[in-house]
Amino acid sequence: MVDRGASALSLPDDWPAHPDPILALNRMGSFDWDLDNGLFHMDAQAHEVFDLRPDEYDGHPESLAIRVPPPEGYRLDGLVSQAMKDGSENYGAYFRMRLRDGSLRWTHTQGYIRRDETGRPRRIIGIVRDATRELAESAARREQAAQDAALRRQTNIVQLTTAALAHARTVQDVIDVLKDTHGLVHLGATSLVMGLVEAGRIRLVAEGPEGSFVPGTEVTRIDEQYPMGEVVRTLAPAFIESPEEFAERYPLLWPHITDLDITAAAYLPLIAQARPIGAMGLLYNDRRGFTADERNVLVALGSSIAQSLQRAMFYEQEKDLAQGLQQAMLPRAIPSVPGADVAVRYRSAKLGRDIGGDWYDLIPLPGGRVGAVIGDVQGHDTHAAAVMGQLRIVLKAYAAEGHTPATVMARASVFLHELDTDRFATCLYAEADLSTGVVQVVRAGHIDPLVRQLDGTCRRMTVAGGLPLGLSAEFGRLEYPVSTVELDPGQTLLLCTDGLVEQPGADLDEGMQTLAALIASGPDDVRDLADLLIDVAEERGGEDDVALLLLRRRGQDAPRSGGRLQQHVAPGDSEALTEARHMIRAAVRAWGAGERSDEVELVADELITNALMHTEGSAIVTLRVLNGTERRLRVEVEDSSSALPRRREAGEDGVSGRGLLLVDMLTDVWGVEARGSGKCVWCEFLTPEGTGPEQTRSYPTGPEHPWPGPT
Repeated sequence: MVDRGASALSLPDDWPAHPDPILALNRMGSFDWDLDNGLFHMDAQAHEVFDLRPDEYDGHPESLAIRVPPPEGYRLDGLVSQAMKDGSENYGAYFRMRLRDGSLRWTHTQGYIRRDETGRPRRIIGIVRDATRELAESAARREQAAQDAALRRQTNIVQLTTAALAHARTVQDVIDVLKDTHGLVHLGATSLVMGLVEAGRIRLVAEGPEGSFVPGTEVTRIDEQYPMGEVVRTLAPAFIESPEEFAERYPLLWPHITDLDITAAAYLPLIAQARPIGAMGLLYNDRRGFTADERNVLVALGSSIAQSLQRAMFYEQEKDLAQGLQQAMLPRAIPSVPGADVAVRYRSAKLGRDIGGDWYDLIPLPGGRVGAVIGDVQGHDTHAAAVMGQLRIVLKAYAAEGHTPATVMARASVFLHELDTDRFATCLYAEADLSTGVVQVVRAGHIDPLVRQLDGTCRRMTVAGGLPLGLSAEFGRLEYPVSTVELDPGQTLLLCTDGLVEQPGADLDEGMQTLAALIASGPDDVRDLADLLIDVAEERGGEDDVALLLLRRRGQDAPRSGGRLQQHVAPGDSEALTEARHMIRAAVRAWGAGERSDEVELVADELITNALMHTEGSAIVTLRVLNGTERRLRVEVEDSSSALPRRREAGEDGVSGRGLLLVDMLTDVWGVEARGSGKCVWCEFLTPEGTGPEQTRSYPTGPEHPWPGPT
């Protein structure tokens, strides 16, 4: 491992007999702390700082306790221990020291930690200096500035810059504010440079205006004779009041900036939490020297910039962490779904760690069905993202277990309620049968889905809903109504979170109308449409995440509906029952059911009879032809009861009790699915190619025959 501490501070080979001349010029003492043997060596200047004679000090840091009061010692020990533990390369601190005459004075220390190849700290070399005058003068200047009305104009420099920096979220934002022409005008400077401390070096991150870059200064060592390195070493600003002083103090830099006609400069250490994070230089060509008030204002400016920089660094770190967590919680890939085109998109809000719990999911289910999920956990933080990940997994598990949509939502609500969290979530779950186009939708406090028609128009699908997940379990209201819609080939179902809909100054209905108009004017391809919608959300900005899922039922490959007939049969309405049987008989012959016609009629009649006898409600009979790799005739009987059908033993007369046995024996496949507040019993028959449903137009209709014909 590279000894990064060595580049931060070096001691001469004959130290401590001959201290570093730069440190000596700045009246700083130096020390070398061997962590292996515990010895703390100091040079003569350091002895003076601690007010100790060489014969009064035995080389052990514990001996310094006679000068460092216990509270200050505990604080310094904690600071050094933490720096070694968390991998820091340096530390710095101000502390009070008691002199031999009993008086207290402020002292500053800066240490650089050197580690071995394994990263274990081995040595700490550093500096100590008397900071009493520095702190006293700084306090006096601040007090004087507050009382001096003449300083108000210069204080505006800090206020204007700070106001601009208040909106800066990233390091680049801070740089842009400072490099902006108006920023330089506010500062009264001709040129600006700024560097950040990285691994014992200073990396230049900003220089302006263009053309003022000095070759070889993009990365410099802190111990090199450059002004930014000096202010980082000393943690004190450097004010250069004339070209002659600049040339004398910094001979490496001055020859490269003579073309800029610099007459004065101010270099400021950027200090946050008592450690240097960088340095900034302001160069002038219209002044010589700085008054005490001007220096004070610039020091305050450096402090403001340092705080903004540190906030921006924290923001970027938290943003990366939050986005990484959220992306890990979302599906890595969306599975391919036969019979459908699917597109998903996600946009995170630009609010640092304030990410949301938005999610999407697509769940392949047996029988050519698919579950589509969109949801949003309350809150904008990493906890919301963590809750989202757990909720997504359990909801997917409940759906894969074969539960009805209403049950999936209810169980997910109970799960969220039982988590150790106070968050709730809105969610919408749509379960689609791509062979028939039937989509069952359950909504838990979420916004409605939208459906794009074949002609490009888009409408909002109003869905009855229940309370958000977590709240419905809290209040014991776990009943979720199920809405049903038929998705024809070519139609697109769109699910999204409210970040795509909400707009400043507009209510939800207006936002839904705007979104519907945008979808109607968008491209037909779901991927292109998804890109358009997420681009619009990006341009709009906003403080909420956006999750988006589009599912378009394909007209090819997937089974296609060759026609549909439907009849409503009320209980006790013998005429409607007769007409339903007539419809079934006519349809199976017109659609070419062949030798299976009798089987279709018998099973359909049995399902209708069961619905009327055992539910005490109406029955809705639907017949469809499905044209896919195999041609099938599908019978559906929907009723208002949620009770599942069950097989019973035949009675003594042998007339009843064989309904489900007949259905199971005569059909190729059958099943039960939830529909709204009731259920649908369905079955399918493989049939030969027939003449098609168009021939059913010749069958009787009208008031006496309310059969609606093909739709």
